[in-house]
Amino acid sequence: MSSLKFGTSGLRGLVSDLQGQPARRWAAAFLTHLERIDESGDRTVLIGQDLRSSSPAIARDCADAAVALGWTAIDCGALPTPALALAAIRRGAAAIMVTGSHIPDDRNGLKFYRRDGEITKEDEVAIRKAHDEPAAAPVPGVLNVGRDDTPIGSYCERYTSFFPDDALGGLRLAVYQQSSVARDCLADTLEKLGAEVSRLGRSDRFVPIDTEAHHPRDLALFAQWAADGTYDAIISTDGDADRPLVTDDKGAVVRGDLLALLAAAYLGCGSIVTPVTSSAAVERSGIAANLIRTRVGSPFVIEGMQELQRRGHDDILGFEANGGVLLGTAVTMNGQLLEALPTRDAFLPVLAALAYAKRKGMSLREAVDRLGGGVAKADRLPDVQAQDSGPFLERLSTDRAYAEAFFQGIGDVASFDKVDGVRFVLGDGSVIHFRASGNAPELRCYVEAESPVRADELLAFGLASARDAMDAA
Repeated sequence: MSSLKFGTSGLRGLVSDLQGQPARRWAAAFLTHLERIDESGDRTVLIGQDLRSSSPAIARDCADAAVALGWTAIDCGALPTPALALAAIRRGAAAIMVTGSHIPDDRNGLKFYRRDGEITKEDEVAIRKAHDEPAAAPVPGVLNVGRDDTPIGSYCERYTSFFPDDALGGLRLAVYQQSSVARDCLADTLEKLGAEVSRLGRSDRFVPIDTEAHHPRDLALFAQWAADGTYDAIISTDGDADRPLVTDDKGAVVRGDLLALLAAAYLGCGSIVTPVTSSAAVERSGIAANLIRTRVGSPFVIEGMQELQRRGHDDILGFEANGGVLLGTAVTMNGQLLEALPTRDAFLPVLAALAYAKRKGMSLREAVDRLGGGVAKADRLPDVQAQDSGPFLERLSTDRAYAEAFFQGIGDVASFDKVDGVRFVLGDGSVIHFRASGNAPELRCYVEAESPVRADELLAFGLASARDAMDAA
């Protein structure tokens, strides 16, 4: 049985199940779907990739599939996912990004973009249907694969032309380069906006960076680099640069949702869409005049942004708990226009949050603390299959006696919801939220509390108790 499946953002699975004919068939299914709904445009597809070892071969597979269907494939090389999406939207072309985001190097994936942005959940259903049909006969013709290296530069110029030249002037920043596809352009962009930048931790091998469940290796590096007080912040991203990873001057990680809230404040975006996994600071901060909470996944955030547009709002910003920001409507500031980019982006929250703190004369940590976010933490249980997590979550959400017994000793259940997974509010106002990952075989646990000690207690309890419950089933 293949490991490939659609998750919260795109198709992912083991490289052994994706590379070669499977990648060609999925790419062909996507393009066939676009033809059927009359969204093929000029039958051009842009193809990008991250820095995983398998990505170049899978990108070639996708190009081969496009050419076999009579499409023109444009190889955009290694670049951030939002850079590819921006190029596709501006050109009115389809796009395929080869990336597994934050998952290990033995896995990879495909993200699909229509001419107007990310595919929807309805598109996913139609793509699966096209994939299950017999493969179409190749279209005879000349191999038609072009090359375009300009999208990454255009993406960076989007921000260097919008933000003031000295937006980050005086800041001393470290960029944790690892194997992020944005490792060079991110550092260059920060420098062009006035920051003094040190480039650290570059890796020739792929390093999976999860911006929510932080690896002890990375936390140790942050503490080491921040120890002498040289840097105002340490900046990084996940593999395809659609999620930021930022620390304060002490090396403590700044939660992605709080980073995104600072970005919203800087941009003047008061109409906000974010999943239920983002912290209560979204409400407490007062930044959101209009708010929609959704399930986890950019397609759901995009649906929420479209709903706000239908209501007539023109200051729309979406984000996920991981900090990836989707700009739903254009923003004008100081006579400069920042066009909408409704796909997850790591650069915008980094630049806008740092610029906001500098404009206010605060450190990044001071700006974050004023949001009143309390303490939120998250971690995961790896290697948890859906057949194990599903029954556990179902019983926890439907059997009140079971839920009360489960939480005995940690707190009384005050309320819960099932928007995405099952989220419990305890009697002291703290939160424990379980959900199965849409991208990998794992169970995620999110907690919120008033103090770090209580948050650590809840997270340790949640992970251990969930594992015990599933093992006992």
